[in-house]
Formats: sequence, structure tokens, C-alpha cells
Amino acid sequence: MKTSTPKPQAPKWILVDAQGQSLGYLAVKVATVLRGKHRPDYSLHQISGDHVVVINAGKLEFSQAKLRRKTYYKHSGYLGHLKARPLARMAVERPMEVIKKAIYGMLPANKLRVQALKRLHIYAGDEHEHAAQKPVPLSLR
Repeated sequence: MKTSTPKPQAPKWILVDAQGQSLGYLAVKVATVLRGKHRPDYSLHQISGDHVVVINAGKLEFSQAKLRRKTYYKHSGYLGHLKARPLARMAVERPMEVIKKAIYGMLPANKLRVQALKRLHIYAGDEHEHAAQKPVPLSLR
């Protein structure tokens, strides 16, 4: 008896507009598309997701409590070298990194996480360089 796994289809390109969206809701939808759970040929052990282009990353909306409480930490490995950066500062200086960290945390911690993140393209403004791929807009609400 032989079990066969269907070969995944060619990836599509999906455009997501982050303007006015909340970070968690956006990250859940994008992580689902990156994993390929929206496709009929989804399987746990292969990458079957699509490419996702996120535009307007600098125009996300956060609650005041979230801006005040959430902090990103980074440690170099040396004693006393823990650096903390609040979300309010990160959202202004590096809005693309805020989205990438949120999506990274929602993907499974295995070898496919890195492969899925290679299909993620984030831009702070509304212009992107993937117009030739003709991305299809994804409705979030």
C-alpha cells in the first residue's frame, strides 16, 4: 500500500492593506495564508502557502494600552546587555519589523517557519515592487 501526497500548486501573490487594521488580526490572517491553510492542497509537512505583500505597514492602529504596555526585548548574550524598546517607538521607527515579529510568533516553530517568512514582503508605504506578479487583494474584514 502506498500513500501519496499531492504536489502543491504554484504559489499566488496576495496583497494585504494594513491601513487601519489591528496588529493581531492582520498577523493571524497573513500567517494563515503563508502556511497555506486556505488552500485545498494544504499539508503540514510542506510549504503550500502563497506570497503575501503587506502595504501601509506604518498605518496600523494600536490601542493606547497596547502602545503603553507592549515592549520588545533583545539580548546580545552578554551580561547586562538586555535592550528594551516600547511598541510606541517601534511603530514609528520600524513598522515593518513590528508586523514581521507578530507573524513570526504565529507560525509554527519548525523548519517551515523560515521558508514561510521568505514569502512575506512588507512595505511601510503603499508602493511596492511586486506589481508585475499581479497580487490579488485579500479582504480582512
